[in-house]
Amino acid sequence: MTETAEQLKPELARLSPQDRAALARFLIDSLDDEEDADAESAWDAELARRSEEIDSGKAVGEPADEVFAKLRRKYS
Repeated sequence: MTETAEQLKPELARLSPQDRAALARFLIDSLDDEEDADAESAWDAELARRSEEIDSGKAVGEPADEVFAKLRRKYS
């Protein structure tokens, strides 16, 4: 981390939770400005691979209502 960033940390820590959340959102959104040229093709390849696994029977799906019921039991 740069010296400037380190110097900002104590001051930023004194901001209200709402201001820190807004600043965090701003900073995270600012990272999205950089586009990964390979990301879209990588996701396309991954989706095609998963679709093929489902179509071939190698991967078996589970009904969404069963998945959500399990999650509710686990986290409730």
